[in-house]
Amino acid sequence: MADLDAIVREIAEELRARPDRGEVASYIPELARVDPNQFGLAVIDAEGRVSAAGDCDAPFSIQSVSKVFTLTLALGKIGDRLWRRVGREPSGSPFNSIVQLERENGVPRNPFINAGAIAVTDVIVSGHKPREALGEILRFMQFLADDDSIAIDDKVAASEQRTGFRNAALANYMKSFGVIENPVDFTLGVYYHHCAIAMSCRQLAMATRFLAHSGVQPSTGRSVVTRERARRINAIMLTCGHYDGSGDFAYRVGLPGKSGVGGGIIAVAPGKASIAAWSPGLDAAGNSHLGRLALEMLVKRTGWSIFGP
Repeated sequence: MADLDAIVREIAEELRARPDRGEVASYIPELARVDPNQFGLAVIDAEGRVSAAGDCDAPFSIQSVSKVFTLTLALGKIGDRLWRRVGREPSGSPFNSIVQLERENGVPRNPFINAGAIAVTDVIVSGHKPREALGEILRFMQFLADDDSIAIDDKVAASEQRTGFRNAALANYMKSFGVIENPVDFTLGVYYHHCAIAMSCRQLAMATRFLAHSGVQPSTGRSVVTRERARRINAIMLTCGHYDGSGDFAYRVGLPGKSGVGGGIIAVAPGKASIAAWSPGLDAAGNSHLGRLALEMLVKRTGWSIFGP
């Protein structure tokens, strides 16, 4: 394999000039203001070497990428009992759809669509005040990334709260079935704020390392989750991590991954590397257009697809 630093630099150079950049998430006013011409890529290999290029150190709103980490926390709290409140199947519907909830008695299809992530957040909120629950999530992200500077973008969180009418509808509908146990406003407040955590590609790639290495965070040697749980989180990322574009992402990239409407994508090459890409412009499914292209190019040049080189 060619030098990883050179591969990452080449991908950043090739994508910097692309005219097709997708559309920013205009339904969240603060995200609509983000410059679509930005692109970053960071890869951390098994030895901890970092290859990064472009706007790899620019913080951005991680949005639904946070759902991987809240899922990890919720499983740590209640284990497989979580699956009584949220499923593990791809949705095939937009990430904020209410249609399946009505048909399936208020149980979200998976933990990465909005309804599922709100239900997961509700598990974390239980037994805490909202500020305490949010602090737990933020400290977990800081621990994984080994960076105490990671913070929440309060402007983005406020912007989401002002415009999150569909999320409120989802939460109230689940509340009517008992899937949401805490006050809806509490759970939604924590949900909006963890989606508004701001991180760079470099920080996200670091935070994701435990999923590339059987649940162990190599920088500290500490076990974050069991090997089995890491494998299962990766499986859900592969099948559900890109909303109704998950099948296409698996086809084109072939790695477990999770996207967010802030334009970020994390991906895991098991045993080899953790990866984070960012470009604010989204495709029709709500996934970063150039982020997905970058990961597809990276996999072709490294042979890292879980389905073979």
